[in-house]
Amino acid sequence: MVEELRKDAPVLVLGLGRFGSACAAELTGLGREVLAVDDSMERVQKWADIVTHAVQTDARDIDALKQIGAQDFSVAIVAVGSSIEASVLITANLVDLGVPQVWAKAMTPSQAKILTRVGANHVIFPEREAGERVAHLISERMLDFIKFDDDYVLAKLYPPLFIRDRALAESGVRSKYNVTVVGVKTPGKPFRYAEPGTIVTNHDIIVVSGTNRDIDRFASLPR
Repeated sequence: MVEELRKDAPVLVLGLGRFGSACAAELTGLGREVLAVDDSMERVQKWADIVTHAVQTDARDIDALKQIGAQDFSVAIVAVGSSIEASVLITANLVDLGVPQVWAKAMTPSQAKILTRVGANHVIFPEREAGERVAHLISERMLDFIKFDDDYVLAKLYPPLFIRDRALAESGVRSKYNVTVVGVKTPGKPFRYAEPGTIVTNHDIIVVSGTNRDIDRFASLPR
């Protein structure tokens, strides 16, 4: 069972490539304390004024991790994905140091399997997930798309014709297409959660949930 952590717990980010630096910068912007680590002094200097702390060290060396206090962190992100050996070794080091939650970037399913076996709590496929999202957006069927591990999807799209200007309960969207309209956004008005009596108009945007296959089928309906 993954230990529940404080919502403001400091985060250790290892690797300041595109993914790692984006994580570190976003976490800092959210008010989290971040220690960013990279073996490149150039990258460390680039991000030193943006994140809380940035240090240059080789995270593959467990003694180097001890020196920067990695064992005191509750959560760490291993953002080194291009080198399988490095990402696995760093992940194993963090597990050996007792870091409760280790998030690790993977490039392939086999790398993900190894990371999981050495103790990573969460394995991330940023390139694959971004590719899936872009593919759905390019199809112009959806305005936004988020897929979860169990094939559960949240999508934002314009409503199909058959549910417009009628109550959601009357349209039978859930029984016909096995998707749920979660909320509705009318231009100039705040987002509102959908109810059986909610009427969707031509100007609205809807947020729907369901499986990837059902959402794709629903999004392809005439609009």
